[in-house]
Amino acid sequence: MILRTLVVGPIQSNCYILGSEKTREAAVIDPGGDADRILITLAKDKLRCVYIINTHGHLDHSADNKRLKEVTGAKLLIHRADAPMIIHQSKSGGMWGIHIDNSPPPDRYLVEGDVITIGDISLKVLHTPGHSPGGISLVTDKIVFVGDTLFAGSIGRTDFSGGDYKGLLRNVREKIFTLGDDVIVYPGHGPKTTVGRERKTNPFFTTY
Repeated sequence: MILRTLVVGPIQSNCYILGSEKTREAAVIDPGGDADRILITLAKDKLRCVYIINTHGHLDHSADNKRLKEVTGAKLLIHRADAPMIIHQSKSGGMWGIHIDNSPPPDRYLVEGDVITIGDISLKVLHTPGHSPGGISLVTDKIVFVGDTLFAGSIGRTDFSGGDYKGLLRNVREKIFTLGDDVIVYPGHGPKTTVGRERKTNPFFTTY
């Protein structure tokens, strides 16, 4: 398995490139900006992007969907509940003073239990709303990509439209913390962590 982390865009989001060493197929998770850097990284690793996956619809995780899809022809995947955000993200970008093209519509809507196959890698989809209604996490071989659901020592904001604080805490406890303490957590911002570390030390959970 090939895993690259790029910090992209003006809001400094984590974009992940997950590739199969066997087939050289890859998924780009959360292309929130700097499409050229993403494309160069794919080329250096001799990877062919077959999927673009948005863990949720906020613009800092989907800003370069259009550019990446145009160049690679990859299929765009997102949960249905967040799809309207990416289709109208140009307007959202304007509110932040950022020029962003609207994303193309998704090729496939993801739901709980879906499995995305990238060569010899399988990503299982968990629906983990709270930060946004269509937030998802992606699980494979002792790794989970959580978007903005969980951070090292913190959680995603729930004060945006569609946020649900209690729902986010419940989903982390029931769907992330049950994966096993040694599972590595790759969040949408900041450093990686582990399920065990967050279960034991994250203040949003240790105080309840």
